[in-house]
Amino acid sequence: MCPVGDRPLVDWALDRVTPHVSALAVNARYDVARLAAHVAARGAHVSDERDHPEELGTGGAVGALRDWLDGRAVLVVNGDTWTDVDLAPLLDSWDGERVRVLVHGPPGTTLGQLPGVVGSLVPASDVLRLPARPLGLSNGLWAPAEDEGRLDVLAGEGTFIPCDRPRDYLAANLAWSGGESVIGEGARVEGDVQRSVVWPGAEVRRGEVLVDAIRTDAGTTVLVR
Repeated sequence: MCPVGDRPLVDWALDRVTPHVSALAVNARYDVARLAAHVAARGAHVSDERDHPEELGTGGAVGALRDWLDGRAVLVVNGDTWTDVDLAPLLDSWDGERVRVLVHGPPGTTLGQLPGVVGSLVPASDVLRLPARPLGLSNGLWAPAEDEGRLDVLAGEGTFIPCDRPRDYLAANLAWSGGESVIGEGARVEGDVQRSVVWPGAEVRRGEVLVDAIRTDAGTTVLVR
């Protein structure tokens, strides 16, 4: 739900996958009620990971969706990544049987180079095999598929910023704005803000100076150094 530019990260992810899928699902473990209320308008199903004692990882999250998927294949993207890398080549001429991964990088980039992962296609047959327990796609799907000779790795160039660290989250916002501070809707800014993100509804009081910082609607300030 952290905003990048004019919308939460989850909306950027849903915007990217919507043209390519027939149904949407979001996996959630924290602040589930807020997230569910937000994505309800888009008709997205929310898989509540709190039903499981441990964090499932991406592979386990797909396994937990098995009943809801009801025999469908899956296009998986990370909800905390801001990117403009085109997903279309990932789906072009897909046979529904091979596992596909789209990575960020020039042509020829491999998974062994530990690139950023833009998205992955999970065949319906593999969905049936993924367990609803802690498991990543890398060890639970991609490595076995590679051993079986049915893994395709495609590469795409463009902007790709994982937002799991404050400095990268700030970088994504500044990339969106062209380097200017991003001030959310309804924020009240009376102080000085430079290269910073001020969330919707947040406040920067008179006399405050924010430089390379994130100010949340709860009043928390994260300094990026």
